[in-house]
Amino acid sequence: MFILSGIPVSPGIAIGHAYILAHALGEIEPYSIPKNKVTHEIKRFNNSVRNLHLELVHLKNELKKNKMIEYGSFIDIQLSILKDPKISEDPKKIIKDTLTNAEWALKIQMDEIISKFNKINNTYIKERKNDVYQVCENLIKYLIGHQSHKVSNDRNQIIVAHDISPSDALKFKNSNNLAFITDIGGTTSHTAILAKSINIPSVVGTQNAKQLINHDDLLIVDGGHGCILVNPPNNVIEEYKIKQNLYEIESKKLLSLQNIPSRTIDKTAINLFVNIEDTNNLSPVIENNTEGVGLFRTEFIFMDQHKMLDENEQFVIYKNLTKSLPNKTLIIRTLDSGGDKIIEHMPHTNQNPALGLRAIRFCLAEPDVFITQIKALLRAAYYGNIQILIPMLSSTNELRQVKLLIQRAKDILSSERKKYNPKTLIGGMIEVPAAAIDIDSFANELDFLSIGTNDLIQYTLAVDRTDDAVSHLYDSSHPALLKLIKGVIDSGTKAGIEVSLCGEMAGDPRLTKLLIGLGLRNFSMHPSSLLKVKKMILESNASKLKYKANKILRSHQKLEIDNLINNLND
Repeated sequence: MFILSGIPVSPGIAIGHAYILAHALGEIEPYSIPKNKVTHEIKRFNNSVRNLHLELVHLKNELKKNKMIEYGSFIDIQLSILKDPKISEDPKKIIKDTLTNAEWALKIQMDEIISKFNKINNTYIKERKNDVYQVCENLIKYLIGHQSHKVSNDRNQIIVAHDISPSDALKFKNSNNLAFITDIGGTTSHTAILAKSINIPSVVGTQNAKQLINHDDLLIVDGGHGCILVNPPNNVIEEYKIKQNLYEIESKKLLSLQNIPSRTIDKTAINLFVNIEDTNNLSPVIENNTEGVGLFRTEFIFMDQHKMLDENEQFVIYKNLTKSLPNKTLIIRTLDSGGDKIIEHMPHTNQNPALGLRAIRFCLAEPDVFITQIKALLRAAYYGNIQILIPMLSSTNELRQVKLLIQRAKDILSSERKKYNPKTLIGGMIEVPAAAIDIDSFANELDFLSIGTNDLIQYTLAVDRTDDAVSHLYDSSHPALLKLIKGVIDSGTKAGIEVSLCGEMAGDPRLTKLLIGLGLRNFSMHPSSLLKVKKMILESNASKLKYKANKILRSHQKLEIDNLINNLND
């Protein structure tokens, strides 16, 4: 037996045999073709493009039939890459100019594109090169007549691959495969996001699993801890079977919590919200009896549409959201373009984009874009409880500029005699340390606060959590971070306004009791975390947790803090 480790992206335990997914790009070799075969070779290439296009369109239609339309954006990205002339046309020129086979011409073009990606100093954009890689991989599978693009449906098999395309990952939803393991990928890769959404135990970024694991090896995948046990002895298998049964029993028990009010033992109400990126799958908001949407990331609707949406197009989307979720609170974040969310038709900063022209900075630099969105939101707020959230505020000067633009939007709507809600609440996302430190100034000028811990941790600790070299330093229980969170909560309480937390921390059950002890009463998270967090809430005593949380705040040692958090959860 030996053990491999990687990045845990989807919890659960799977026990089964390895199915090695062929790596088509590793199988091709160059060969010369005569001039009279150029037309034939180009025809082969065109056929592969057409076949892959048909496959992706078919998969997207199947998603609609199976009410999984929320995953369609992943397919749209691959379709847009496939339509790009750099992929669909340039390899044909290479075939003509170099008289080489279509597979090799495509590889030459792919290598050139990926080399350009590697020069961009942005982790998110670098990961998007995997989308290009996956499209080219699938094209080559068609070119060489590979059948492995069909994911195995045999029972008790665990897919082991260099990488898995989102289209293949989506097929897992209706397959019998137990789990998957990949050599590459990170927490923000499309495959990782999908794995979490469809609840398949998965580990990515193992570096060399495909080289070390043989076809039909017996594997245990622990998706929660990011480890893979290869050919374990019987006693270890039996131990993990017990863990697997306990996990499945616990998962079924959690479903019984859906309609139970989210209250602590001492009757303190804790409000649960859901984070969403689109409006296609809102069932978790209703089925789990949540308060509503705590964070709607509107930039994704622009990314999906591949264009700038006008006021009426946005208004329809936001208004339909209020119709789908009547009597629910809907906190909608204004456009957060830039950083790790690049929108093709909008300007962005290539050099260190996380610190560049992004979020509210972009909107203040492009006031027409911002005013258009604010007008659409104010109009939709006439029909439901929409609240507007401003991302990445770092100074009250920015906030005052935002307020002037919001007032400008109201004045225009009034002059146009359009219905809107002039009393729509305006909140600020606290994700920059400067805002967290100067929080009293913001709390006095805003209607509510939302703590975005993903960026707050990144900026406070100067750590890119998607960078393997430093990701171990990304610490959601760092004493400096906990003090900033406590300060924001206390400031909001003093000002008499609501404070929520919508980063990954909100969905981490290990930190639920600590956050309640710090005074947090509003949690917003990915739907898959709701019931695990609710279970911790139901087992909590808010009044007792306050004392224990304050003790953790006084500590400065990571080991001591971790031990205190573990004791808090016992």
